[in-house]
Amino acid sequence: EVRRLLDSVRLFPERTHIVGAYALGKAQRVMALLREEGFSDPIYLHGAMEKLTDLYRREGIPLGETVKVVAAERPKLGGRIVICPPSAIQDLWSRKFPDPVTGFASGWMRVRARARQKGVELPLVISDHSDWDDLCRTIRDTGAGEVWVTHGQEDALVHWCGTQGIRAKPLHMLGYGDEGEAEPEPREPAGGEAPGSTTAESAA
Repeated sequence: EVRRLLDSVRLFPERTHIVGAYALGKAQRVMALLREEGFSDPIYLHGAMEKLTDLYRREGIPLGETVKVVAAERPKLGGRIVICPPSAIQDLWSRKFPDPVTGFASGWMRVRARARQKGVELPLVISDHSDWDDLCRTIRDTGAGEVWVTHGQEDALVHWCGTQGIRAKPLHMLGYGDEGEAEPEPREPAGGEAPGSTTAESAA
């Protein structure tokens, strides 16, 4: 997905590429992926991204050079990549850039109707949800003695935990779910994607 972004930058060097990403985790992941692909230009950041990005740097995570948008001349940012909160994509803030290409980094971008609804020209399917191998590895790495499972194929993950000698139960069996009711479509959090959870979400 990041290669698609870089291809678009090369194809439209006169346009600013604005990527919506949640300030905690997703924005820094997009930066890291860009660097892994060899993108060495400065990445421009909305003010909401700055403090959290600095925190990642202090923890030793290399993200390359970043520049505050407020310190830049926006009309001269053609061919540059700007990362901002998703809410800023359709804000007046984004209209001050030269002919911006709007992108959004989210697993939700796999749903075309969602991308159209948000007016996203360049949907980037970058999800922070774990797959099966990630879930199993995370459970092992935490050393948890008991796992409460929610969402997806709960029985499959509960069974796997049993084969590993780990106690596990579906969350609804513990009185925290809505057994017998249809599960509502998850909403996108307004402030950002949750950095972690004490329960495992099965993606199987």
